[in-house]
Amino acid sequence: MAAPRTLRPLFRGPTHRIANLQQRRTFLPNPFQSSLNPLAGSAPPQTLTAKRILPYPAAPIYSIVSDVQSYSSFLPYCQSSAVTRWSSPDSTYARKWPSEASLVVGWGNLTESFTSRVFCVPGRIVESIGGDTETDLNAKDIAHHLEGARDGDKGARGAGNGLMTHLRSRWTIEALGENETEVSLALEFAFSNPMYTALSAGVAPKVADTMVKAFEKRVQTLLDGNPEVAKAELGKLEGSTLKR
Repeated sequence: MAAPRTLRPLFRGPTHRIANLQQRRTFLPNPFQSSLNPLAGSAPPQTLTAKRILPYPAAPIYSIVSDVQSYSSFLPYCQSSAVTRWSSPDSTYARKWPSEASLVVGWGNLTESFTSRVFCVPGRIVESIGGDTETDLNAKDIAHHLEGARDGDKGARGAGNGLMTHLRSRWTIEALGENETEVSLALEFAFSNPMYTALSAGVAPKVADTMVKAFEKRVQTLLDGNPEVAKAELGKLEGSTLKR
């Protein structure tokens, strides 16, 4: 019976240290708990919004926002942007719009590439979706994107690489006057990996505002001192320039 009495003190110190360590750990966020745990179900999408009123006509602003292939030249964290598929000509302006795009985004040494489905309601909305997301835009407004699509497909068609289960960015352009336009962005996203969700918590709230500021600066750079582009109708524009 002497052996148990001599062994008990040996376990007291480590037991207390383990208990203290476990107690300290409860103050740290656990990205695999509750709603962030993929085994407990996917976390709901986060939604971010931002809005600006710009002193320019709506048509050139819309054309700049829909110029997806130029995103990497001015949008923070966007390292590469390329349109991989175009729509049929729309019924109003007889103009083709980006219908699918390949993007590479990066933060420091971390880079990710993904493909987005793009839907343009000419003059009003530019929407990009990814993951398992489907657009809820009216089929008549995006008929030029659906022509030739399989069964009128309105989803991302498995175009993502698994980084996100849900992605939707919707730009809305509304003319308030001849030289005044309201530009708003609604950004929805949900990561497939709960660790990305935890890591993005401190940065995500600033993303929508950062994107709007980047587009605001882009609009100012392209339209100030270029009245020909600033006053052009949407049908006469091509991306950020006049049609040649």
